[in-house]
Amino acid sequence: MNQQYEESSFARRVQFCSLYACQVMQTLDGIWQQDYAKDQFLLPLNTSQIFQWVENTLQNISDETSWMRSIRQLRARFMLRWIWQDCNQLTDVVTLTRELSDFADACVISAKNFARPALVAKYGEPIGEDGQVQDLIVIAMGKHGAQELNLSSDIDLIFAFGENGETNGRKCIDVQQFCILWGQKIINLLDQVTADGFVFRIDMRLRPWGDGSALALSYAALEKYLIQHGREWERYAWIKARVITGGKAGDELMEMARPFVFRRYVDYTAFSAMREMKSMIEKEVARRNISDDVKLGAGGIREIEFIVQVFQLIYGGSRLELQDRQCLVAMQHLKDDHLLSETAYHELKDAYLFLRRVEHAIQALQDQQTQSLPQDENLRERLIFALNYDSWQDFMQVLNQKRERVGFYFSTLIQERINDADVNITESEHIDLQPYLDDEAYQRIEEFWHSNAVQRLPSTALKRLQQFWPHLVQAVIASEHPQIALMRLLPLIESILRRSVYIVMLMENRGALQRLVKMASVSPWICEELAHYPVLLDEFLSMDFELPRRQDLEQALRQQLLRIELDQVEDIMRVLRLFKKSNVLAVAASDVLAESPLMRISDVLTDIAEITVKTALHLSYQMVVKRHGYPLDSTGERCSLDRLGFAIIGYGKVGGIELGYGSDLDLVFIHQYEEQAETDGKKAVTGLEFAMRVAQKFLSLMTTQTLDGRVYEIDTRLRPNGEAGLLVCSLKAFEHYQLASAWLWEHQALVRARSIAGNVELCEAFETLRRTILTQKRDENEVRVEVLKMRQKMKDHLGSSNEQKKHGIFHLKQDAGGIVDIEFMAQYAVLAWSGSNPDLAHYSDNVRILEDAAKAGCLPSIDATALTQAYLRERAESHRLALANQSLQVKAADWHDTREVVCKLWQRLIDPSATVELFDKPSALDSE
Repeated sequence: MNQQYEESSFARRVQFCSLYACQVMQTLDGIWQQDYAKDQFLLPLNTSQIFQWVENTLQNISDETSWMRSIRQLRARFMLRWIWQDCNQLTDVVTLTRELSDFADACVISAKNFARPALVAKYGEPIGEDGQVQDLIVIAMGKHGAQELNLSSDIDLIFAFGENGETNGRKCIDVQQFCILWGQKIINLLDQVTADGFVFRIDMRLRPWGDGSALALSYAALEKYLIQHGREWERYAWIKARVITGGKAGDELMEMARPFVFRRYVDYTAFSAMREMKSMIEKEVARRNISDDVKLGAGGIREIEFIVQVFQLIYGGSRLELQDRQCLVAMQHLKDDHLLSETAYHELKDAYLFLRRVEHAIQALQDQQTQSLPQDENLRERLIFALNYDSWQDFMQVLNQKRERVGFYFSTLIQERINDADVNITESEHIDLQPYLDDEAYQRIEEFWHSNAVQRLPSTALKRLQQFWPHLVQAVIASEHPQIALMRLLPLIESILRRSVYIVMLMENRGALQRLVKMASVSPWICEELAHYPVLLDEFLSMDFELPRRQDLEQALRQQLLRIELDQVEDIMRVLRLFKKSNVLAVAASDVLAESPLMRISDVLTDIAEITVKTALHLSYQMVVKRHGYPLDSTGERCSLDRLGFAIIGYGKVGGIELGYGSDLDLVFIHQYEEQAETDGKKAVTGLEFAMRVAQKFLSLMTTQTLDGRVYEIDTRLRPNGEAGLLVCSLKAFEHYQLASAWLWEHQALVRARSIAGNVELCEAFETLRRTILTQKRDENEVRVEVLKMRQKMKDHLGSSNEQKKHGIFHLKQDAGGIVDIEFMAQYAVLAWSGSNPDLAHYSDNVRILEDAAKAGCLPSIDATALTQAYLRERAESHRLALANQSLQVKAADWHDTREVVCKLWQRLIDPSATVELFDKPSALDSE
């Protein structure tokens, strides 16, 4: 039977093609034939089957020598299988590399599990500072991480653990030392060469600081290293990083590393590093004369991987599909995203698969980690026989054709993308700004260049500024208002002088710089935000100027808070501030550059506020619970985290889903706790005290002033009894106040109220109560009198003075015919008519209230439409003025027709005695 298998064509082919396979056959004797007879060499294996092979092989082995011998013999059998399949073309590159990678995973996990019990017996369990047992996180890098291992690849690993602490055994050591010993044992079990060979060569040089540094690092230390010291080539390496073992801690570690690798914006700063890396590759090829190396030589595997990974680094942050670790999968996405042409994709894919097959054939010869073509004639014959070529010349002709195409794309495709980021500034370097600026502005520029801030810049930062200036000049001169744009941008440039990476971003990203100049021309508010908070530039560069969806906003904030503990209050406030400011900036950019509709702008601004409020409430609740325990509700039930027993009601603009850029939040807090019952914590407080502390903690998170500003301004004066009342009241107390003591203007305010955060049942109960209050039968004349009285007070205190009116000034919001008149008419409609038309009390926003009033026949459709159009026009202008940092006092002549429509309807609905002077034609002064 042995003779029969030895004479088979498959066996003869493998024996000729691979000296290593011959050695394995002789060493394993009849075992490989038994496997062959079971078709084990012919059928593909999935991941679970490979893991099962390893598990079955090592089952019940307790001594180290036997363990090492068994795993090495299994490796030899698998290697024979893979060489057999590859030589006889019974597999493909993708399947083979995946099986190799699965086997590596199974070996690492088995070695980790085998090594642990002896360490625990000696030192005890490794316990973190949080009291939890720490696991060893093993990260696969390179081809192993991408599941693209070669036949004779080493494996690149990084060891980490969750957090520091100590073991709990008799001989106590710290967690880091325990994990270092653990990692050393894994390396010894797999890497050590014995009489049976080795399993995998293990390379640990990709860990932070490389050789000479600690073999295992904590999560915090690794995070600090990547943030503070991570280099560009490490971003390149971490593209392929994959956690093999480590559970949830490992997954969180990878989430932490992702922003280091994939910047959230289109990362044009990567071009500079890629230029250097590309140049280094070319110089290395020339210096080492490695033309026979199918991986490192010109047109080799490394250049294909480099092409793909450059695109991943640059675009992967904004195109999540490009974050795939596998070269061929990422290449497919590059083609789908039109970053690679169809031709380039097919030629690079073809070359990659061909070169990987050649690489396997080379390594199959003698199980050596090499990618160099053999010089020995006998080995060359074996190689071309494995690859099915008749002669060395035929093989080399095909190889050279493939490498030539790769070299073409490496030199041209990458260079084209690099050049795309460069602006031709030959002319702008010589452009004199003086014709575009008045004397005062030109003097300001001179002062900037001679300022201490510029003169004291480090040489690298000064060089970057000097390189950036012509790009800025060119973009500014091309704008509609060069002086305005430049004067508004100068404070921003000054604020980022020492953070010159931002200057590089703007210099290398032409589109972002042009958008920034355009926004500066329109909105000084945006420029001021960016100058005060330069970190927002990161967000600005990542914007696609589509308004964000609510679910994306929620997920983004959740991710940003994922690793922050409850006691890290400053970090929580920083995240909330950045979330609010960056997303409001995104909305403003969409408003300016994409001209998004007003209603959508207000919707998203309101979404941002609601999500921030909800998150801050949940965090506040948890913080108070942590200190005082859980309160009881009015039925005696414990108010767990999923039923807070607390709700926040939004009034005014947030209640009416009509937020603007500078809007504050009018909020009221209600609870449903048993006020006298104590919480169940060690530091117990009453239910009322608990509710007060939640509200106070919430206000602290939202309104504390820091160098980065505050999250939102919050006004709580609309609560029962105003500033004299309790900060929080029960729903029952709120109901009693509204029905027994509230003024009509408080019911008027309730028209624009709605629950925006908190316990679902409590929010629903509030909505029911709101409708009950609003749909009470009221005397229309009394409502009219009270509404008119309140409106007149507002005009007297907030509107334009008589002198301003004489000079043709109109306050867009407060004067007659302005926004507030329309809001008051909508509120009047609800209070006066919802008693007989309850549907009028359903919505809290003015536009839908006016629509419902028309549907109910309370207001003629033509009037409802006219009011709606006037309202939207005036609000749109108020948004524009807010972005321009301008007052709401505008030229009355420009708004005569709109005001006339509003005032006539005001006269008809609210005040028949309104004077007609509002409708006079504009004076000559108005028209100036």
